[in-house]
Amino acid sequence: MSDRIEYDLLLVGGSPSNLTLAYRFLELAKDSGREFSIAILEKGKEFGTHVMSGAVSNPHVLEKVWPNYKDMGFPIEATCTESNFSVLGATKKWDVPHKLYPKSLDKTGFHVLSLSMVTMWMARQLQEKAKEVPNVTLDLFTGFAAHQVVFEDGKVVGVSVAEHAKSDEDYVYGKVTAFGDKGFISSQVIDKYKLRDTPQIWSVGVKEVWQLTSSQEGKVWHTLGFPLLDGTFGGGFVYGMKDNKLTIGMVISLDSQDPNMNPQQKLQEYKKHPFIQEMLKDAKLLKYGAALLPEGGYYSLPKKFYVPGAILLGDALGVLDVKNLAGIDRSMECGYVGAKVLFDALVKGDTSDSALAPYQKQLEDSFVVKESYKNRYFRWAFIENPKLLGTYLPDICRSIDKTNPWVGMLKVGFKSPLGASKDGIRSLSLIEGKIDIGPIKYKDDYKHQVPAWVEPKYDEPPTWDKATIYSRADAVFYASTKYHEGNNHIDEFNANTCVQCISFHEGYGKTTPCVADCTAEVHRIDIIDDVRKHGMSLENCIHCRTCEIVCPHVNLKVRPTSQGSGPDFMGL
Repeated sequence: MSDRIEYDLLLVGGSPSNLTLAYRFLELAKDSGREFSIAILEKGKEFGTHVMSGAVSNPHVLEKVWPNYKDMGFPIEATCTESNFSVLGATKKWDVPHKLYPKSLDKTGFHVLSLSMVTMWMARQLQEKAKEVPNVTLDLFTGFAAHQVVFEDGKVVGVSVAEHAKSDEDYVYGKVTAFGDKGFISSQVIDKYKLRDTPQIWSVGVKEVWQLTSSQEGKVWHTLGFPLLDGTFGGGFVYGMKDNKLTIGMVISLDSQDPNMNPQQKLQEYKKHPFIQEMLKDAKLLKYGAALLPEGGYYSLPKKFYVPGAILLGDALGVLDVKNLAGIDRSMECGYVGAKVLFDALVKGDTSDSALAPYQKQLEDSFVVKESYKNRYFRWAFIENPKLLGTYLPDICRSIDKTNPWVGMLKVGFKSPLGASKDGIRSLSLIEGKIDIGPIKYKDDYKHQVPAWVEPKYDEPPTWDKATIYSRADAVFYASTKYHEGNNHIDEFNANTCVQCISFHEGYGKTTPCVADCTAEVHRIDIIDDVRKHGMSLENCIHCRTCEIVCPHVNLKVRPTSQGSGPDFMGL
């Protein structure tokens, strides 16, 4: 008799995509009357504790899954009543007129959310729904990370839930498995089946939540410019929430030429701007966190969204639409579509490639892939033409401070905020999807680094309240990290490689990218026997995986933690 722990449906990651899938599956199973078993593995101590996002979201998929979500206590922080797209100089701000900026940046009517709270709510709704469906066994496992994908005869059959699996109880098997994680384990599936021809490219989002003395509820700003004036793709966001709370954050791409970019400190620079300082007067920091965002879009999508015995969805697929600043609704749609395909496959007893193929076809016919295709060159336009962010934008920002933005636009040959001189016209055509240049192939993010890179000089705000600015070491406190004894979740493959990397970068007057770009004071340089070596304070890690992405020697790997260890992002 086998002691294998096996479920019909195994969901890896307590993500909005997987929770949507499970809820929809319960609805389908209830109507069928057939018996099923479902397991969801969530590495955080609770659903939501490892989830962080911006987030201003279109509720159209939410309305489809939970038509009366507002009456069900869905956690809305605010509804956007004032949507702004602003360009920041060092001291002044230009709110671009609504008629002149892309419709995709107008978030009026969308919900301002704490995605961690949304995820917890979804898990609770799932548990309540399961009470109505006695023919389905639902097991939710928090504090259980998937460490390795199990393959048998070329098929995904489950995962190990122990760092060093030894016996049957260290594995959970599924007749079919859905991966909704951000690459911690779904990358094993992608690598095993060689699904991705073009690398995924990443940004890191760093975010704080503040308690204000007055309300900014419903006000939303997305910003370009200060302090990101070195050609790196990215920008800031400020979202007003209920109860006098404010979200402040930045999204910064990891394909920066700067090997010492330091995202957490960039966020501190951002807060020095008078526009934000005014709101932070007498305010109190409540939470801090960081997380990766998949930015590659259409051409970084896997060739197949499914393999024998499994599907990929949400961040595991990489369905975030950078141009539309939208990912939550797309992830949820993956779950909604995937539920019916997996339900049909289990009813038929067939989880082969052909049985799961409708999942990809249906997503390709949905807004998820159609809009991704329409915006397929958005990121490429800024890579192809570095002058957009490295020359034109700084000129405009300087003119905002000294005269007005129109002077800066005339200086660089802009006729309007959406038009440009000769090279800008091509970039605009790519951004808007007006021309087709065929498939593109990104370089891995770390390959953009220039060790000799020198940061351009730019003005800084004249004054700011020092109490609003936090060192990286101090910010970690607000991520509420907690680890089990013996935690060792970041692999360093070759210590000598790190020694050489440290020496190489110090030759340019810099530190290594893992030390500089860490969002949580994990990586450090220790002097041992007169040799400068790489060390780690793993108790500080907030699990963003930035170090893994920026390591120029691919010498680091961040693995899921056990026993619910890690940050507590609840409320972010």
